Amino acid sequence: MKILLLGGTGLVGKQVLLSLLFYPQIKKVIVWARHSENSSKPNLPIEVVKATWEDFQSGKVSVPEDVDAVFCCLGTTIGKAGSQDKFREIDFDYPLLAARQAREKKIPGFYIITAMGSDASSSIFYNRVKGELEMELQNLHFPFLGIFRPSLLIGEREEVRIGEKVGEVIGNLIPFGFLGLKKYKPIQAAYVAKSMIYSLLNDKPTNLSNPVVKIYENDTLWEIGKDHSF
Repeated sequence: MKILLLGGTGLVGKQVLLSLLFYPQIKKVIVWARHSENSSKPNLPIEVVKATWEDFQSGKVSVPEDVDAVFCCLGTTIGKAGSQDKFREIDFDYPLLAARQAREKKIPGFYIITAMGSDASSSIFYNRVKGELEMELQNLHFPFLGIFRPSLLIGEREEVRIGEKVGEVIGNLIPFGFLGLKKYKPIQAAYVAKSMIYSLLNDKPTNLSNPVVKIYENDTLWEIGKDHSF
């Protein structure tokens, strides 16, 4: 299979690339980045296409027709984006534009990370944007749409997010299964990446005329990540 990976330089996106090395079914991964260089790792040619989101919006680059799936790992915070409007552009406008192109080109699968608590009617801006995106994606009627809702993500970032570090410490102090808190426990980015690949390889729609939407909540991501560790 051939995959287009959006957000490949981010926390989960990097883990997707690392995890794909273990799956011989994946023959090529295309990654959009501001700096272009091709690299080859065992069993996985990686094509890095030099592109900015401005290039994408203007039509200079577009979703290729010959990929089997799009993995969307885009995401930021309001603090890092600088404003709610910029956050919405990165976390809503860009993924939806990519999804619409993918659907027009009849790409069968779209796999996206949103967030635990995504809800279009939420009073919390972050959760509301994620929920609105999920609704728009479902309206595109992909043969398969995979939605992944992790809790707080754990992993090495280029920047330090104090709130996430605090949440990680607290999450690790809480007993894993205590009062059902497993659903909310911070999760390794690698577990989310492996869950996306697991879905790609195992969630096959039986009837392409009946779109399938599958939502993976945080506790399920934990189970898949643990069971498919390397």
